[in-house]
Amino acid sequence: MERESSGRRWESGTLAHGVSDPFGQGPLPWLRSPDHYFEGTEDAIPWYVSTDAPGQRPLPAPPPPLVGTPRNSDDVVQQIKGFAAAGVVHPGGAVDLRVTVHPPRDFLVDVYRIGHYAGAGAQHMTASPLIPGLQQPAPLVVGRTVSCHHWWHTWRLQIPSHWRPGAYVAVLTTADQRHRSHIPFTVRDPLTSGPAAELLLVLPDVTWQAYNLFPEDGHTGASLYHAWDEHGALVGEHQAAVTVSFDRPHAGAGLPLHVGHAYDFIRWAERYGYDLSYATASDLHAGLVEPSRHRALVFPGHDEYWSEPMRRAAERARDGGTSLVFLSANTMYWRVDLTPSAAGEPNRLLNCRKRQRVKPGSPAAGRPGAASALWRDAGEPEQQLIGVQYAGRVAQPVPLRAGNTWHWLWAGTGLRDGDEVPGLVAGEADRYYPKVPLPVHSERILLAHSPYQDVDGRPRHQETSLYRAPSGAYVFASGTFAWSPALDRPGHTDERIQRATANLLDRVCKEG
Repeated sequence: MERESSGRRWESGTLAHGVSDPFGQGPLPWLRSPDHYFEGTEDAIPWYVSTDAPGQRPLPAPPPPLVGTPRNSDDVVQQIKGFAAAGVVHPGGAVDLRVTVHPPRDFLVDVYRIGHYAGAGAQHMTASPLIPGLQQPAPLVVGRTVSCHHWWHTWRLQIPSHWRPGAYVAVLTTADQRHRSHIPFTVRDPLTSGPAAELLLVLPDVTWQAYNLFPEDGHTGASLYHAWDEHGALVGEHQAAVTVSFDRPHAGAGLPLHVGHAYDFIRWAERYGYDLSYATASDLHAGLVEPSRHRALVFPGHDEYWSEPMRRAAERARDGGTSLVFLSANTMYWRVDLTPSAAGEPNRLLNCRKRQRVKPGSPAAGRPGAASALWRDAGEPEQQLIGVQYAGRVAQPVPLRAGNTWHWLWAGTGLRDGDEVPGLVAGEADRYYPKVPLPVHSERILLAHSPYQDVDGRPRHQETSLYRAPSGAYVFASGTFAWSPALDRPGHTDERIQRATANLLDRVCKEG
């Protein structure tokens, strides 16, 4: 969605909710730590708050680490930062890490797999020997685009063939234990004709990069939302990047904005034994996902940026009988392109020309870059696939008001029509637009209708949607950012949402 800057970085639906660090290194804000550009405040800022909302105070300063634990590296000094090089990683393959260390010194890599693991949140898989660290060249900057594709390969992690596919995090720690950073990466299932998991989890790496402001140094970093002016102040979308690179670390602690939504779902789903395969949105773009091998594709977190190949793949999945489960809101809002990096690696640059919206049928519609606009401006509103679409930002969390509770999705939850689930409509919300065409369906139902006020004080409402395509596939849309956190995030879990989600997944696995 489009937002004007008010001098602060936009963090809606992401951060400031700290839970136990699954990497065993003391408290770590689960999604990422606040940066030093925000002055401290006495009160904690809830996880769902947009820091540029009217009247919103800055985020508090991060708490000091426990004695003996490293501090998160920052983007100014870049004590230790890194990213995973291009390439699809399978069990038995390898992932190359590119790391910069300032000042140069040895460092260690600990590798964790995200999962339930008896409540630990992750399992330690392996550790590196001491690795000589070097200070890599400064990021290359062309216009507003920042790239580190020219960094040297630092360490190759061989993925044993017995490792399970999943969401992994490499934790980088300097040998003096002073600083650390994180590199998320995904180990995918091999694309074969053999048996596959019933559910394919699609991690939104494209959207993660859209929000990545690395380096948050008051000078060169840029995302599709923000950049820095000559005085070191943040500017908004009208001056932000139109192209961002996958070849760079994530800002701050090295974990993407919104990553916790995916991790919430993973922990819950693995706890209850759901059969999961793993892929990324860029895999979907590149044609590396075969939907017919799965009962459903699950999109667990904020997934705002979609290319045309991504959308066509999801449409083919639905039309072929594979269900689609969207557990967040504001999905498939911006239409984007993925293009090769300067080094020739495919799909390493994300392009989105927000400043040049093009109406269908206009003279500019056929020009290069015209495809990078809102899907609804391009004549394909997201509701035509998802069943609802983005409606607005939620000023303060409000209850989700359940409806049609006779439906099987609400079975066993104890909810009755009009009952409320506190705080479940938060961050951003979707609703049904009567003037926008619906997808072809054999069944369709709205399962919640929840009034709220947007950040401008206007009354709006959220809706949760489910429809069944002629192929038999179900398409579910939660219509709120807070659905996945309700599955397994401390302080936000709700047994009724857990049960409803289980009802949904059990049904699509049985009938999909």
